[in-house]
Amino acid sequence: MRKLIASVAAFVAFAGIASSALAQTAVTGSAPAGEKKAAMCIGCHSIPGYQASFPEVHKVPMIAGQGAKYIQSALNAYKTGDRKHPTMKAIAGSLTDQDIADLAAYYETLPAEKSALGDKPSHEPSTEVAELLKKGNCVSCHGNNFSKPIDGTYPKLAGQHADYLYVALKAYQTKDNPQVGRANPVMGGMATQFSHAQLKEIAKYIGSLDTELHVVPQARFKSNETHVK
Repeated sequence: MRKLIASVAAFVAFAGIASSALAQTAVTGSAPAGEKKAAMCIGCHSIPGYQASFPEVHKVPMIAGQGAKYIQSALNAYKTGDRKHPTMKAIAGSLTDQDIADLAAYYETLPAEKSALGDKPSHEPSTEVAELLKKGNCVSCHGNNFSKPIDGTYPKLAGQHADYLYVALKAYQTKDNPQVGRANPVMGGMATQFSHAQLKEIAKYIGSLDTELHVVPQARFKSNETHVK
């Protein structure tokens, strides 16, 4: 199974690189333009500690500092329905390809001051979690420090909110649900190997790592920082 997942991952990575290159040729994102278009994003992604209630209560993902190609890929997946989420589908469906490229370019530039991570994770997992990560072959796509994906269409994971990671991983296991689920052959094959308890342990470890991802509050939300750790 591990060899099969690795082979599929390599194929999808190649396909992702090719499709991303074509997309970049067709549409070039502008960070300044994206900043002007981000009003629909800041109500969730720019509030420290903000939690969504669907499909269960969890912190919304940090997108500031995420790779532009991944943000484009994710928004397009919501737009096409490969990722099922009523709110995100409605938002993504209202965006043009240029809008998506601009928003992705903007969030990749955040925050203004960046600190690079080392090549290894900031701390090692327990023996049990290490075995789960090895079984899932996670570093083959997301990098040894979980923040250097082999292709830009894959996300940085290190330090992402653990409860969001858990919900996302479960979504790859979900079938035949019109409102919840994610279609991705690599992630689907990986996630189905694990119980929910094991997915939670994976998410907890990856979420505990040092990160390049952030919540960057807009001016009207900065007062919330004093109330949320």
